[in-house]
Amino acid sequence: MTEGYELGAGTPQVLVVGAGPVGLTVAHELARRGVRVRLVDAADGPTPTSRAVATHARTLEIYDQMGVADAMTERGRRMQAFSMHRNGSQLVRLGAEYRATPTRFPFTLLLEQATTEEVLREAVADLGTDVEWGTRLDSLRQDGDVVEAVLRRKDGPAESVSTPWVVGCDGGHSTVRRLLKLPLIGDSTETWLIADAEVDMEAPQDSIHWIHVDGGTVMAVPFATPGKWRLLDTTVQSDSGRPDQVARRFSRKLTKGLGTRAQVRIPSWVSVFTIQQRMIQKMRVGRCFVAGDAAHVHSPASGQGLNTGIQEAFNLAWKLAMVIHGHAQYALLDSYSAERVPIGRDLLETTRKATRLVALKSALAAAAMPVVFAVVRRVPALRRRIEGKVIGRMSALRICYPDSPLTLPVTRQARRVAGPTPGERVTGFTAEGATDDPGWTAFVQELRDPRWTLLAFPDASGTATEPATSWLREAAERYGSWLSVRIVSRHVQPEAALPDPYAALTDRLGIREHVPVHPEAPSKTQTVPPGTQADGPLPDLYGTLADRLGIRKQGWLLIRPDAYLAARGDRLAADELSGALAALPIATSGPLPLRDAT
Repeated sequence: MTEGYELGAGTPQVLVVGAGPVGLTVAHELARRGVRVRLVDAADGPTPTSRAVATHARTLEIYDQMGVADAMTERGRRMQAFSMHRNGSQLVRLGAEYRATPTRFPFTLLLEQATTEEVLREAVADLGTDVEWGTRLDSLRQDGDVVEAVLRRKDGPAESVSTPWVVGCDGGHSTVRRLLKLPLIGDSTETWLIADAEVDMEAPQDSIHWIHVDGGTVMAVPFATPGKWRLLDTTVQSDSGRPDQVARRFSRKLTKGLGTRAQVRIPSWVSVFTIQQRMIQKMRVGRCFVAGDAAHVHSPASGQGLNTGIQEAFNLAWKLAMVIHGHAQYALLDSYSAERVPIGRDLLETTRKATRLVALKSALAAAAMPVVFAVVRRVPALRRRIEGKVIGRMSALRICYPDSPLTLPVTRQARRVAGPTPGERVTGFTAEGATDDPGWTAFVQELRDPRWTLLAFPDASGTATEPATSWLREAAERYGSWLSVRIVSRHVQPEAALPDPYAALTDRLGIREHVPVHPEAPSKTQTVPPGTQADGPLPDLYGTLADRLGIRKQGWLLIRPDAYLAARGDRLAADELSGALAALPIATSGPLPLRDAT
């Protein structure tokens, strides 16, 4: 609750405008953390068409934390190749190189946006929030304590709504952005044609196909449905709007470019659009935020729109929930723009380059392509380097926040070890590693907890000093509503009992078995009540978790709810642990006293 504003029991704590994938993600993550959400959309209902079709690895990691990854992957098609053709010949087929950016999801999931939204709507409904269709935002006004919004149903009266927070996820023509007077800065470039259609052709559906033909480019992106493709043409003519002519045009170009017969059926959807490369310079005005296309519009060349929006929604939701519950200072919200505006700026630059590459209207560059890719095919090291660079950019796995106000500097000792550094994601491991090793399996489950995580690594014998032991116990009791404290037990054989040093440590912490986050929520989907005991010890039976996270003798990691590392240390000491929390705009009840340390 905000000072000076009485929040009624049924009043929404957050009004989310826009029920696309970004708005649904915001609503889901707020509701998962016990925040009352009202979700409205001006449309009459879900759209049957899909602007986005590609979901990349970093977004799939987020879906896993949200608990919807399985539902998404079951309905999509895995794509792990990118094929380039020119005038009837295949120049190269590039694979998916994830060795430099390991992940449990080493692929792009081809899934229509309409299906993505369906999965998210079901998940949001399971948390008690439904979409109010046909409800548009007319106006909003805010002061220091509240936002006054006016909503209007189709053919209905206006409704005045008072709420502490508003999040605008209402797309490229955002009403929220307009009412906040946030200008989109940038330019528009060229006009492209998009069509969704069933196609009879020999091109494999495990790859995106880039086809240079007639001085321009055609792209074919497979859908999960067999035989259905998203087709894109970078050269647009006056007849591009008629479905029958669009089908004949793509049939001719695909046949010529691939060198085999292709028959395109009448498209189910055709769109001619001018590419916009624009963004806003801040994503928050007082108590109002924007995310996704409401904050930036850009070329679809690298399939980043939906993915960037999901990542922004997840970034914002956990921060806003912490402030609403009183677990963080308002300064935490400043980190949203600080972290995501630079990502949006970089996104516009990379999509601008991708647009030029896809269109490839330079005759000289087109003539050089067969020579260049002949070298790429014959030099495996060069090929892997190109594949890794493409994947690193497209997957968003290399996004990090080294300059964030939530990223704390590490000690000189910690800088020398392997493993993630503050500001980097901690999910850099493969699916095999996560399933074959009990430590990684437990760690993956821990990352699905909506709270922060403090991993404490005693030395190999399980020894921790009394000051650190007391601090961890008090941290679990005082901050358990937003912080999961886990003691990592190392070098224990699977058939052996927990060694006495670990037993003594967990006894002193009051840890018996794994304690659910909430008596009625063993799935860890609700907010943890204050005073919850520490969760049970996290097993690292072979020490691989400690090794890969860069822990030597002992240490600790403080992990954000979005699986980015905020801080780490190489001493399991009360002063280091307390200092880390005190340096962040969280733990509003204050840092724990260092009675035992002194």
